[in-house]
Amino acid sequence: MVKDYQRTLFSYAYNILGSSEDAKDAIQDVMTRYLAGPPKEIGNEKNYLIKGVINQSINIRKKKQRIAGDPLWLPEPVATENADAGINRDEIISYSMLVLLENLNPRERATFILKEAYDYSHEDIARALSITVENSRKLLSRAKSKLASPAKQVQETSLDTKAYLENYITVIRSGDMKSLEKLLAQEVTVITDGGGKVSIVRDLVEGWQATAGLLFYVYSNYQQQSIARLSFVNHQPAILFYNDGILTNCQVFDIDPNTQKIVHIYSMVDPDKLKNIYPA
Repeated sequence: MVKDYQRTLFSYAYNILGSSEDAKDAIQDVMTRYLAGPPKEIGNEKNYLIKGVINQSINIRKKKQRIAGDPLWLPEPVATENADAGINRDEIISYSMLVLLENLNPRERATFILKEAYDYSHEDIARALSITVENSRKLLSRAKSKLASPAKQVQETSLDTKAYLENYITVIRSGDMKSLEKLLAQEVTVITDGGGKVSIVRDLVEGWQATAGLLFYVYSNYQQQSIARLSFVNHQPAILFYNDGILTNCQVFDIDPNTQKIVHIYSMVDPDKLKNIYPA
C-alpha cells in the first residue's frame, strides 16, 4: 500500500532538501495528487512515487534557493540513533556530506545523490529526472567537480566515539586549553546556524585557537547549566544540549578517522530545525 512507502520516500526527499519539514511537504504533495487520481498505467507504483517525490523535491529546492551572501545555513539534523520509526535511517546521508551538497544546484544534487547514495545507473537517473543519459553524466561530472572532497559517507573507524566525546565534554568543562588543542585539527571550523531566531556569537570560526576560545566562551556563558547527552545525528557523533528538558543546541562532529582530531563542528541552535529530534 502507499503508506508503506513513506519511510523510503522520506530519505529521497530529505537528502535532496536537507529539511525534514520540506521533505514531508514534498511527500504530501505527491501523495495527495496520486490519491486524487493516479494515472491508469504507471507500471510500478513505488517507482512512480519515488520519481514524483524526487522531482517535487527538486522543485521545492529551486523555489527556496538561498541568495548568495545570506547567513550560513545548515541542514536540519535527523537523529539516527533511536530515530523515528518512520525514517529509513540507513539511507540518510551523513551530515558532513549534506553540508557539502549545498554547493550544488538542485539537479546536480539529485543526480549526485541518486548515483552515490542509491547506486542508480545513468539510465535510471535519466528516467527519474526525465533527462537524457548524456545529461545525467554531465550533471554528475559537474557535481563532483564542485565538491571539495570525494563522495564518501562516514568512514569506518575504530574510534570509540562515546569515550571520545565524554573526554571532549570533560575538557570543555575544565577549561583545559592544552587538552582541547590535542582534540582539534589545526584548521578546524565551527559553523553555527541560528536561523535568524536565536542570537549567536559567531556563525563561522576557523582555526584551533579561535575555535577553542569560542567553545570555552559558549560553555561558560550558555551551557554550564545544560544537560549534555551523546547521540548520533545523520550517522555522526553529536552532543545534544538540553535546558529544562528543551533541546537548545545540537553539535555534530566531523572527526578525522586517521588523526582522530575534530575537523568540523556543526552547531544547530535554530529551534525550528531542532524540533524533530527526540526530546530529553
